[in-house]
Amino acid sequence: MKTPQIPVAREGYPFIGFAALCTLVLAVLQFDLLAFGGLFVTGFVLYFFRDPERVTPDEEDAVVAPADGKVILIDKVFDDKYLQEHVYKVSIFMNVFNVHINRVPFSGQVSEVRYSPGNFFAANTEQGALENEHCGVVLVTAAKRSLAVVQMAGLVARRIVCWAQKGDVLERGQRFGLIRFGSRVDIYVPLQVQIEVSLGQKVRAGETVLGYFA
Repeated sequence: MKTPQIPVAREGYPFIGFAALCTLVLAVLQFDLLAFGGLFVTGFVLYFFRDPERVTPDEEDAVVAPADGKVILIDKVFDDKYLQEHVYKVSIFMNVFNVHINRVPFSGQVSEVRYSPGNFFAANTEQGALENEHCGVVLVTAAKRSLAVVQMAGLVARRIVCWAQKGDVLERGQRFGLIRFGSRVDIYVPLQVQIEVSLGQKVRAGETVLGYFA
């Protein structure tokens, strides 16, 4: 498992540095209005890549949200890509104002990390769900139950970052990746999980309980 940088994601450093450098140059050249705009952009980029600590629930059977954002889909589907069984699929849409660090929904060992290149349609559409670039992480719990978390690029998001590697043993609430500038995360859980969230609900990665294993 690669170690992420906190409290600001290391992947944001080039963006923050570039924005700050442009702001400094504009200030030195005395383009005050543009420099003020550059300062605002620098502050927003820094805000976007923030990586706050979270308090993970200690309920043994709780499955927590892998991402900040709004629940846009709860459905019973057959997952023929990762788990090969009927599952509940919960989709969380992240806008540019959400924290974009992704967290492990349930403790387990990584059995597979599968990256798939693709397009960059709006992440909250069916076309985006089918065709966008994505990275799936499959976890096997101590009780031999499997679940999958899929990071999906969006219309603006052009870079999926996944620190998890096959064989890693991860803890619930642990950071495992991020997606830059707006995106979506899907989680596939067994039908034995009792879903506790509803459509339109806002959730927080590592804190909000999505459901409980029966």
